[in-house]
Amino acid sequence: MRHTLVPILLLCVALASVGAGVLTVIRHNRAELVRQFTVDRQAQLTEATRGVTDSLEQIGEDLSFAGELLSQPGPLEEHRRELRALLEVVGQFKAIAVYDEQGTERLRLVDRRADPRVAQGALFPRMAELVPLALRSPPGDITSSPPLGEADGPWLRILATAIPQDEGGPGGVVAVLVDMESFFLPLRIVTSDSEARLLLIGAHGRPSPASDAVLADWYQRVPGDTGRMPLYASLAEKMRKGEQGTLLLGEQEASRLGLGSADAVAAFTPIPLKGGSHWSAATLVSTAALRSHERGLVLRLSLAALLVALFLVAFGVYVMVAQRRAVALRESRRHADRLAHLHDKTQKILDHIPTGVLALTAEGRVSAVNQPLRTRLPPSAIGSPLASTFPQAPEPVVARLGALVEAAAGESRVRSLLGEPLTLFGEEGQYNIHAVPLEARDPEVRTLLVIEDLSSVRALETQLLRAEKLATVGVLAAGIAHEIGTPLGVVRGRAEYVLGKLGPVHPQAAGVGVIIDQIDQVSRTIRQLLDFSRLQPAVARPVALSTLLRDVYELLHLEAERRQVGLALDLPEGLPLLAADPDQLQQVLVNLVLNACDACSAGGKVHLAATAPDGSSVGAWGFVTLSVRDDGCGIPVESRNQVFDPFFTTKKRGQGTGLGLAIVAQIVRNHGGRVELESEPGHGTCFTLLWPVAGSAIGEERHVNPGTHPGGG
Repeated sequence: MRHTLVPILLLCVALASVGAGVLTVIRHNRAELVRQFTVDRQAQLTEATRGVTDSLEQIGEDLSFAGELLSQPGPLEEHRRELRALLEVVGQFKAIAVYDEQGTERLRLVDRRADPRVAQGALFPRMAELVPLALRSPPGDITSSPPLGEADGPWLRILATAIPQDEGGPGGVVAVLVDMESFFLPLRIVTSDSEARLLLIGAHGRPSPASDAVLADWYQRVPGDTGRMPLYASLAEKMRKGEQGTLLLGEQEASRLGLGSADAVAAFTPIPLKGGSHWSAATLVSTAALRSHERGLVLRLSLAALLVALFLVAFGVYVMVAQRRAVALRESRRHADRLAHLHDKTQKILDHIPTGVLALTAEGRVSAVNQPLRTRLPPSAIGSPLASTFPQAPEPVVARLGALVEAAAGESRVRSLLGEPLTLFGEEGQYNIHAVPLEARDPEVRTLLVIEDLSSVRALETQLLRAEKLATVGVLAAGIAHEIGTPLGVVRGRAEYVLGKLGPVHPQAAGVGVIIDQIDQVSRTIRQLLDFSRLQPAVARPVALSTLLRDVYELLHLEAERRQVGLALDLPEGLPLLAADPDQLQQVLVNLVLNACDACSAGGKVHLAATAPDGSSVGAWGFVTLSVRDDGCGIPVESRNQVFDPFFTTKKRGQGTGLGLAIVAQIVRNHGGRVELESEPGHGTCFTLLWPVAGSAIGEERHVNPGTHPGGG
């Protein structure tokens, strides 16, 4: 007994020593953890502000580009067109004003999507106030205004730059009203942690609306109260100077800033504007999580060491007592329990794996079947030969399985059929079949036949490929819009200018007109790409279907007549309200009707109809059937599985982008509906939409006239 206790005691002492050493190392490394935490926060902030800096640099380039355009000689109307194109392309620009060297306004432009206060010109006096400052700065430098106030929008700023005085250029200042909010969206990533707080200081040293309210309040107070918040006052001073770095705030200051009772790490970095001014961003994060992690780790290690020590002591006592009892009986029971546990465990594993497994005896009869395969085999499978186990399988398939089992047993190695198209359960599918030979000591389980059904895997692969294709389309659309949109607008403006100078009778006028038409075609393609990649989630509300269908008919029947195609509308009585975003539903119907008109030749017919669900009544749930049918050329059989894929089109080059039906399918899926296609080459096509009825606010439309609304032709 004495010899047994000595190793246990020594082990307990060793565990206690290791635990004490680990605790010491944790305490000594706390400073390193804080340092690494600080480095990570600084890197995160730097990465987030890099995107903001790029956006501000792009705005500076756009403003400089506007100045360069205005520095070129030309009539005022030409400059107006060029600036209008720039205003349309850069969505953050809300208004543009141009002033001469004496500060007199030459022209002004307002974005059609701007707020009423901007559209009414209330902010143009504020823009004029910035002109003297911009005139004193070199061309290309950006002069920024202070925040315009809550009434005018907390994110609105005025940016201005001097116009270069090239040969014959007019000089002066161009100023833009900019909504800065979208530029600072990347900073949200640094506040994704619930314990992180953001302080964003504008070019004029004032906190922006994105700043934490408590941090912004103390930022305003610290210039006159540095005694209570010396480190935070130092942080504010460094941010105003445009410095970059980190600070460790004490527990008392962190508590006053609402960061809890622990030290806080502050990381700060400037966001420069062209011309010398800058914004500055800082994140403040409490180190309470590090302290809590340290305490939790110490506690867990201590408890683990204590439990291990107690377990070892108890185990030693148990061993000493058990040695004086019936060792043989205990060992036999232990082995029996172990075997029973392993048997139950093996049976449960086999029954719960999704792969089918059946066991064959030495004579080739089925001795056991797991649950996934048991549901697909006849009840008499146990004890039957392999041929009777798969009654729906053709004889050649059963023969291949038998040969596979015999080969595995004869060669004492696994034999497989991988990805084979086999008819095992009445219909063809793809399977992996494995014959696994076992030891010959148990004749009841001589061979295992493992059957893997690959049908669901193939379906998932198809869905994954479609998802990857849609993700690629989104990235491609964003890249095209960013890289091509602005220069394309400039090229079109120049082409219009040249066409205006040449006049309609000039020999080259037709060629320049072709250039403008092709630019418009590219612009439409870009808009379709953006519509596809930025499709918003459907915000469904009850929609009166009859009104929407009449609007679609009124919108398109003149276009159908122009193409010499008859358009008919069928509206039955008692249609329920639909759960839909009305704009997106109208977009779906317009796309389908225009495609139908494209498929018809002169004299063709397009029929737009709606059908209420069978047995529907007020308050019923169900689907309304919307159909668009034409008697046009139809869709070839080999193309029907691709019509909803992005960029697939059967139209001639230059007549379609292949995005219309992809957008239709995406909108229908977002609303919980279904789209079906029937087509016969030479006899026309029918697209059917199954659209959900509004569940919470359904009512029948009593004002709808029965019968068919006549179409054009």
